[in-house]
Amino acid sequence: MSDPAAPPLSETTLGLLRSTMRGPVVGAQDEGWDVSRRAWHSAIDQQPLAVAHVADVADVEAAVRFAAEHGLALAAQPRGHGATQHLDGALLVRTRDLDEISVDAAARTARVGAGVAWQELAEALDGTGLVALSGSNASVTVVGLVLGGGLSWFGRPFGTPASSLIAVDLVDATGAARHVTAESDPDLLWALRGGGGDFGIVTAVEIALHPAPQLYGGRLSFLAEHAPQVLPAWAEMTRTAPPGLSSWMLLMHLPDLPQIPEALRGRSFVNVDLVFVGPPGEAESLLTPVRAAAPAARDTVRALREPEVLGVAEEPVEPGPPMRAVAHPFDELTEEVLDHLLSTAGVGSGTPLVGVQVRHLGGAQAEADPAAGPGTQIRPGFALSAMAPVFDPEAAAVVDEALAALVAPVPRSEHGLGLTFLQAGQPIEDAYGPEAVSRLRAVKRAVDPAGLFRSNHPV
Repeated sequence: MSDPAAPPLSETTLGLLRSTMRGPVVGAQDEGWDVSRRAWHSAIDQQPLAVAHVADVADVEAAVRFAAEHGLALAAQPRGHGATQHLDGALLVRTRDLDEISVDAAARTARVGAGVAWQELAEALDGTGLVALSGSNASVTVVGLVLGGGLSWFGRPFGTPASSLIAVDLVDATGAARHVTAESDPDLLWALRGGGGDFGIVTAVEIALHPAPQLYGGRLSFLAEHAPQVLPAWAEMTRTAPPGLSSWMLLMHLPDLPQIPEALRGRSFVNVDLVFVGPPGEAESLLTPVRAAAPAARDTVRALREPEVLGVAEEPVEPGPPMRAVAHPFDELTEEVLDHLLSTAGVGSGTPLVGVQVRHLGGAQAEADPAAGPGTQIRPGFALSAMAPVFDPEAAAVVDEALAALVAPVPRSEHGLGLTFLQAGQPIEDAYGPEAVSRLRAVKRAVDPAGLFRSNHPV
């Protein structure tokens, strides 16, 4: 396969690829090259050989055959979330135009193209009383999250996004379209449930939907000086929370930057974000200790429509400045962990970190059958994550030191969080453990012996 340092494809070679495809192919000499190759995260300066914007499955087949014939690596990327430098030197396939959405409410399933974002699927489900196991960001694609084994707002009541995967349409290493099910290709479907994009170019997936006729949630935001009262109250709520309640805590220090609303610029808050599957009254009863801890500076908690769930955490849907981040699984939210969070990320800590988040996990995602796929079971009780913008190497060093100091005293769970929480260069054993990784590699050798496909986190 091609070397990451290989030169861009020649105009002659690009012309051959263009002649086989309906969608545009963009090379390094073309206007729009920098836009076409751009990852969602601006810290990743992707350097592919060329970018093929596929119009349909036939285009994907053509791109795969072309790559195989010319000894090129191939990588799929609809939008660029989760990008790493592993895609450098590959032919990059943009699948954004594969935008099919078909919902079968009676069967509780949806068929979704590889370019469909969670917001688009949520809008299609609005009013059905059914939910898909979405994450927290509206602009991430359904296929990206399902393949990467990420976390969902509905993980506690229903399980991980990977666990909802029923069937996959992909183009394999021979350039042939395949419909993958548990009956037709049990090992391959197992790998696709959280193992990433190393096994073919996925064009569509069929996922299970779940009944949730009532949704309630939003953000309770408190001034940061109330964190010593809010954090213990939130921790206590997690100890008795039923599976229907998912909640996350965020210590947030907003920088003094012009893109931040003036009323929030340079201020600090502690937020409790939640989504509850069930009646509002039950949710409010569970929230009582948090509401009593301190006066809320802002309260968006209300009955939710399915599309509104994706806005609860108020995550950016457009790329921002370069960021450094960490994700750290742990099992118990002890008093010592709370004290550590307050001392390293609370008011007066001087932390350069703009956000320090703890997600309460457990529930159905912890109880799932791990034999169904590497990303179907998430066993840690909590996930600690943090991030900060970096604009130069000096700032990066300061942020990296702060990230290391944040997670070092918190006992790491022996279980991981899935590929979507790995940082660039982090071994995939941190996501799934050596036994699952060994099986993933065996599937990779079976379906792609020449190593044609390359993903963000190669197995």
